Amino acid sequence: MTTFAFPEARTCPYQPPEGYKALSEGPPLVRAELYDGATAWLVTRNADARRLLTDPRMSSERSADGFPIVTPRLLEARGFRTLVTMDGAEHQMYRRMLIPDFTMKRTRAMRPDVERIVDECVDRLLEKEKPVDLVQDFAAELSGMVIFHLLGVPLEDQELFTRRSAALLRAVTQEDSERALGELVSYLDDLVASREDDEGTWLLDRLAADEGTLSRGDLVRMAVQLLVTGQGTTAQMIALGAATLLEHPDQLEAMRADPSLVPGAVEELLRYLTIADMAGLRVATEDIELHGETIKAGDGVIMPYALLARDPSVYPDPDRFDIRRTGGQHFAFGMGPHNCLAQGLARLELEVTLRVLFSRVPTLRLAVALEELAVREAADMQGVYSLPVTW
Repeated sequence: MTTFAFPEARTCPYQPPEGYKALSEGPPLVRAELYDGATAWLVTRNADARRLLTDPRMSSERSADGFPIVTPRLLEARGFRTLVTMDGAEHQMYRRMLIPDFTMKRTRAMRPDVERIVDECVDRLLEKEKPVDLVQDFAAELSGMVIFHLLGVPLEDQELFTRRSAALLRAVTQEDSERALGELVSYLDDLVASREDDEGTWLLDRLAADEGTLSRGDLVRMAVQLLVTGQGTTAQMIALGAATLLEHPDQLEAMRADPSLVPGAVEELLRYLTIADMAGLRVATEDIELHGETIKAGDGVIMPYALLARDPSVYPDPDRFDIRRTGGQHFAFGMGPHNCLAQGLARLELEVTLRVLFSRVPTLRLAVALEELAVREAADMQGVYSLPVTW
């Protein structure tokens, strides 16, 4: 069986790696060779991934032997356990603790706050000297403020928190990433300690008062995960979503002319971009038969979400960006027991931001050619380090 070097470098900010096209046209199971010479199964079909992501024989435990480590940075993070890396009863216990903060009712109640935050961020954007970096000077700030509001980070700490979380999002080298994560964990540890006797209603207050069910370390890990997933992925979705719409002016004009198309535009952007391409990493705990092959217990399995979002059997003409597209459930928020709890809040942020940004800044445009942008490394979330814009 031919092996495929994985991951493959990206060349376009909003398109998957070029090699994904050949994978989608090839066999449903491929052997992938990783940076350290290890191999794993690479799943190329949408339907197969849906089956495996809901199969209890597939584990998300990074420390397990055989788990596909696609980058040295992931190797260093193996011991940092969060909801993303837990299985079974343990995962469900922690997930249940967070559910009250992400119900549909709670998300709807946050709409006025999200609208206020978006307007404030657009105000500050318009005051800045052009060109402006839409990632750090707008999207990361906006998504960070929403998470701060959710966690209950004090107003006086938000600037410091923003700097430290931004350093983590900007990190290019493994050393930069470890330093930024360490500083963020240290701050969050102090913050959690300060809330242990607080009877407030914010997420950290509620969990810290949970009669010792969670250790301080548990709370810190939860907060870090919410920050990284809530701020990092949403910031890239906002920035790349804006860039994608600017690169498809007919679709942008249609959305402007008919605001009812905004929710559909968000869903198509979520599919088309699939920021969390590398979230579908698993290891088999038992033998699984698939397409005449045996995925053995201990074998790593890779389900690249951006590849699966371009499966032509699910999405006709999958490389076409169409905000009126219907049907086909994308993988932007995962699937199965590890689907994203905060997906309702993420959708709300994206809908409000796109509507307000293109309404208040109608002449927004890229300040540099798309090919000049530095694309994030292949094993990281899809995105760019900066996105200069002007108007």
